[in-house]
Amino acid sequence: MLDWLRRDPREEPVVEVSGRALPVVIRRLERARRMTMRLAPDGSEVRISIPRWTRSAEALTFAQSRRDWLAKQLAALPDASPLADGATITFRGDALVVRHDLTAPRRPVVDDGELRLGGPPDSLAPRVLRWLQAEARDLLAADLAEYCERAAQPCPPLALSSAQRRWGSCSHEGTIRINWRLVMAPDAVRRSVVAHEVAHLVHFDHSPAFHHFLKTIFEGSVHEANRWLKAHGRALYVPFG
Repeated sequence: MLDWLRRDPREEPVVEVSGRALPVVIRRLERARRMTMRLAPDGSEVRISIPRWTRSAEALTFAQSRRDWLAKQLAALPDASPLADGATITFRGDALVVRHDLTAPRRPVVDDGELRLGGPPDSLAPRVLRWLQAEARDLLAADLAEYCERAAQPCPPLALSSAQRRWGSCSHEGTIRINWRLVMAPDAVRRSVVAHEVAHLVHFDHSPAFHHFLKTIFEGSVHEANRWLKAHGRALYVPFG
């Protein structure tokens, strides 16, 4: 898979959106038949995929013509808010209210719709973040082992990712990376990504054989999971602070 093509930052094209200068990052795809554009999950840049024969200037003109759409996408991004007592986070598709009590144990505990923890308030955000990442590793490792067994494949190493371009990846060497933020998504969505990458251990492409094999090992609807990520995936990038 091709990576985003970056030029010298001094020459990087930008588009002005809502008073912000957003870099425009262009990717040329061998099989692309039309131009597509999206905003990075954290709103840091505009990403445009184009056919190989399309000029970069056309991509920039396209971005300029869609500034109103980009402004709406920026406005829909989750706002950074202090993670303190009474704040809400998402865990496995459900909302959890953070309850901080200085007398409670430092380790977070889920109890009746709340995430309860003690310790100093100034370290609350990083401790919740570490808890989410630890939960993600445990859940994803269990998912990976289960789907590898279904696929009759050895279980490869698992690496947590914080990538903004993809939810998961499988290398030629067999290492699987999964975005830890999927711990905030519903279980079926998280598991669909793991199943997708495990299917690549058997078919390292997106051929009909790959999609058929994915359906044989994943118990849910791949279409529904993908639709959820398209509609709500950006919200998983809510800042912790």
